[in-house]
Amino acid sequence: MADSGPGFSAPQRLIDLAEAVRADPGLPRAGLAALLARHGERPGDLTEEAFGEADAAELRAAARRMAGVLAEPDEDRAAEALNALFVQCATRPRLTRHDGHPWHLHVDRGDGAGWGDWFLATGALALAQLLTEHGRIAWGACAAEGCGRLFLATGPGSARRYCSSTCSSRSRVAAHRRRKREA
Repeated sequence: MADSGPGFSAPQRLIDLAEAVRADPGLPRAGLAALLARHGERPGDLTEEAFGEADAAELRAAARRMAGVLAEPDEDRAAEALNALFVQCATRPRLTRHDGHPWHLHVDRGDGAGWGDWFLATGALALAQLLTEHGRIAWGACAAEGCGRLFLATGPGSARRYCSSTCSSRSRVAAHRRRKREA
């Protein structure tokens, strides 16, 4: 289970996996493996022997749990949820360098950790780093009616409410039309 490398983004992996499982709660093992491979996981860690059906079920459950944290708009409740994940799934932080990756931080319980605990621990670390770096929640679920897609909001400026400019525009237009009808 890799956690670093050029162009690697643990928060983006977290969003992509949580969103994929939200879109397809029964996402097949092969689909999960393909998504993990796109985020730099080693092919040898994604074979059916190394990442079987039980591992896939554990990872899907962890992704659903992280989707709940990603949709939490309150900073204090999000921080409490992250701390609970650290207690449940993480261990003392350690620096590691493996498989040609530069030094990076691990908080999972090592090779003995299951895929779900690994995902929850590394996801909690990624979100905790974003929260401390930005001083606010830097992720969310789109506020546009009928959307709800998970997104990262790590750019400058105020906190985002929408996953895209399309959803933002659609919501503004709908609100404008609603106000015109009411007037």
